[in-house]
Amino acid sequence: MGEAREVMDRVTEAAFSEDQEALKALYAPDAVAETPDQGTVSGQDGILAWFGQFATAFPDAVWESAHKHESGDTAIDEGYVVGTHSGPLAFPDGTTVPPTGKPIRVRGCDVATVAGGRVTSHRFYFDQMDFLGQLGLAPEG
Repeated sequence: MGEAREVMDRVTEAAFSEDQEALKALYAPDAVAETPDQGTVSGQDGILAWFGQFATAFPDAVWESAHKHESGDTAIDEGYVVGTHSGPLAFPDGTTVPPTGKPIRVRGCDVATVAGGRVTSHRFYFDQMDFLGQLGLAPEG
């Protein structure tokens, strides 16, 4: 296992155990995250706030790993986020959705580039319509 894979595994563990101190230490101060819901999120504090909003809405969330990959300085995870919407969910426009009590199981993929033991770039992918649909929040078509 290389550095990228080790760091990615530690990021996943810290994110889902809500260990903010460990998570912050795993990101470079000028790290950038690309997210489906908020676009570009910059810096350690911005990335931690993005993770924190999800942890607030889904405090029981876990990661079900399907596949792990590593190539050079990049690690890729594929799997599912599973949890229950039991806290307020903040949207990028500033609105908040109260807890629906609904369970989710959303397929996702994330790609992290690592240098010097820290993530410098992290790209997250998940189907927002699937996510909102499972919560009963997707617009009716």
